[in-house]
Amino acid sequence: MAANQQTPQTQATGQGQGMEALKALGGAAAAAPAAVVHEKKVDKQGRAYATGKRKNAVARVWIKPGRGGITVNGRDWNQYFARPVLRMIISQPFLVAQRDGSYDVIATVVGGGLSGQAGAVRHGISKALTYYEPDLRPILKTHGFLTRDARVVERKKYGRMKARRSFQFSKR
Repeated sequence: MAANQQTPQTQATGQGQGMEALKALGGAAAAAPAAVVHEKKVDKQGRAYATGKRKNAVARVWIKPGRGGITVNGRDWNQYFARPVLRMIISQPFLVAQRDGSYDVIATVVGGGLSGQAGAVRHGISKALTYYEPDLRPILKTHGFLTRDARVVERKKYGRMKARRSFQFSKR
């Protein structure tokens, strides 16, 4: 059998066609799918919903156009998050996106402490902003607001007082 001839099996499977087959595959691979287009996700009341997480805290966040009021667990955010640092953490996505005072936020937070809850609300607000205005996604992504902070408390190990702290050593 000559080198250029093909058996019926190689013709059926497409093997043995050489450079022509590779060129045909190269043309098909060049037509890659377009970039992902994010759509606006809004419910019937005109709100965008997102879930934010940080440490052991989980926040359910709804945003809608308004005057900038933020309600956390049925209380005003100034009352719920008394420390200015926590309020600053929550307002960061609005300041970065230059949307301060243009959305009302309603959030319910469970679990964790106040710091974790503030981080969870910030994460939820950032995600909800991208659902309401998909054009804000690159800005918030570059500032790291859309990434869930994976740092959690290290677990306690047996034979130790805490995660890494050992019991006091006694020589005798």
